[in-house]
Amino acid sequence: MYPSFRRLLFRLEPEQAHRLTLRLLALAGALPPVRSVLRGLFAVEDAGLRVRAFGLDFPNPLGLAAGYDKDGRGMVGLACLGFGHLELGTVTPGPQAGNPRPRLFRLVEDEALINRMGFPNAGAGPLLKRLARRRPPGVILGVNIGKAASTPLERAVEDYRNLVRSFAPVADYLAVNVSSPNTVGLRQLQARHHLERLLGDLVAERDRLTRTIGRRVPMLVKLAPDLSVAEVEDAVAAIEGAGIEGVIATNTTLARDGLRSPQRAEDGGLSGVPLRARSTEVIRHVSRLTGGRLAIVGVGGVFGARDVQEKLEAGACLVQIYTGLVYRGPRLAREILRSLPRPLHG
Repeated sequence: MYPSFRRLLFRLEPEQAHRLTLRLLALAGALPPVRSVLRGLFAVEDAGLRVRAFGLDFPNPLGLAAGYDKDGRGMVGLACLGFGHLELGTVTPGPQAGNPRPRLFRLVEDEALINRMGFPNAGAGPLLKRLARRRPPGVILGVNIGKAASTPLERAVEDYRNLVRSFAPVADYLAVNVSSPNTVGLRQLQARHHLERLLGDLVAERDRLTRTIGRRVPMLVKLAPDLSVAEVEDAVAAIEGAGIEGVIATNTTLARDGLRSPQRAEDGGLSGVPLRARSTEVIRHVSRLTGGRLAIVGVGGVFGARDVQEKLEAGACLVQIYTGLVYRGPRLAREILRSLPRPLHG
């Protein structure tokens, strides 16, 4: 059924198609009978799939990556599709429009996407209101946070600190995005001296809030796949030194090796099948560096159970999808979860 629907969706401009799917998910999430039908069609309940990671109990290892639902509009409907966790955002302190359109491109021949969105979102306020009003049950919710495009690097910590203060009371975990290629200068924050200062301040803020909200909110850092071996080692040293609980590997890539699509020349971050091997390579390297001390969330090129298993075996404890959902449709999570071995390896 989805291949026919996909043909219709792919006739629309990519961002328009994405908005349509989020509206449908929001509508489905607002109707209890539809939610029940969706859970019956897509959810997989199996104790053998449960995962404990960075102090949280996940129903299964598969989640939805940040970027799909920046403002939490479709989170209730998305929670019915079988995911063990949803990562909302990237959210910035205030609303921002993002980069000029067009800014999202399908590379159908490569089963990939290129985006240069630039964190378009409604800001912290609307997402906080949605989380307070209707938080979907039975799924772990993370919030991915980023600095505003207008905030200079030397003041980036203020944006991140404000977002930690806003979302620590309502999120199950926080993901610090310093690796998007679509906000000018953002990736410089992955350099060790920048990262040590940023994360030190954020952990101090998180620990201060722990006394207020009565729980320690796990924090993860999302890294780029384009870092050199030495840069990954420096970033991991800063992350461990700050007392951060985990790493998300990886964000989108600027590499364009081996692409066939005529859209390959577009600027922005590449996701999908071409990212699969590189993201797994980063996972494996971080795992070897840390010996299991850091939780690793793997993301990049996940289109089936074999891709998930590859990332688990490389050292990830959780795996996220995004582009695979665009190309494979809403049954992807169920198909993956039903095909994973029990017990899970990783």
